[in-house]
Amino acid sequence: MTATPHRHPDGMPTPTARAGDAVVHAVSPVVESTAVGEYHRLTLAVPGVAALATPGQFTALAVGGATSGLLLRRAFSIHRTRAGATPAADLMEIVVADAGPGTRWLTERRAGDVVDVVAPLGKGFPMPARPGGAAILVGGGYGSAPLFWMAQTLRSAGVAAHLVLGAATRNRLYGTEFGDSADSLQVTTDDGSAGVAGQVTLVLPALLADTNATTVYACGPMGMLRAVTDLARGRGITAYVAVEEAMACGVGVCMTCVLPVVGDDGATSMRRACVDGPVLDGARLRWSSIADGRVSVPDDAVGAPRPAGGAR
Repeated sequence: MTATPHRHPDGMPTPTARAGDAVVHAVSPVVESTAVGEYHRLTLAVPGVAALATPGQFTALAVGGATSGLLLRRAFSIHRTRAGATPAADLMEIVVADAGPGTRWLTERRAGDVVDVVAPLGKGFPMPARPGGAAILVGGGYGSAPLFWMAQTLRSAGVAAHLVLGAATRNRLYGTEFGDSADSLQVTTDDGSAGVAGQVTLVLPALLADTNATTVYACGPMGMLRAVTDLARGRGITAYVAVEEAMACGVGVCMTCVLPVVGDDGATSMRRACVDGPVLDGARLRWSSIADGRVSVPDDAVGAPRPAGGAR
């Protein structure tokens, strides 16, 4: 189905997807809310979403009530969908970290509460260019949420899937209980409270060599995505990364999530993570212009400001 303009029950505007995009807009009841370490996993009833969503796509949720000043939606990777006996009974799961008033409001939702949902949005993970072989999936913190679903998708297609989960400490890991969705699981924590002491990049080189992986998938902090991309490029392997840029609208209107991306023609342009991503080829990102939560426009990017006098 194609999205049409709606308004949130509390009067807040609901974004409209690009023409031709198949999305669901629903005021969805919470089926279950479960605390998992430092996170919450929410299960929502979203009619028809199972036939539309793919691993790596995201959802945008309205937060706050009728008198809330929280006007912007919050974006979350889709953990997985579950098809019901009919499309009307489909379920969607997300993982939420309490990072501020909006996400805190979501973690406080309980079964029977309703949340305004638009899903699925963005582009998901592509399958490997060649059938068979192996892939490595790397998740940082609750950024790992979509990777278990992707691991199952890969294995169903005959691709071996190897998971690496990392976090600062044990409570910030997500998904160790889903290790059986992959052919292997390795865990790292910065403080050594679980698995190998160190970051995911500590175990990744040996895993790349041992598995002869042809593709890497990663989701988590931007610094981790850059490091994973560098390691993969060093072995001539494609790394698809799901970027975690702040998305205010989720449908490409507000331009808050733009990133410098190199196109097929070699030219750099500022691309919207919510529409052109969130999954991107890591080798195409201009990582030197992405640091400390800020993005700068490279001087040679299409449309970049020209210095005084108009010449470069």
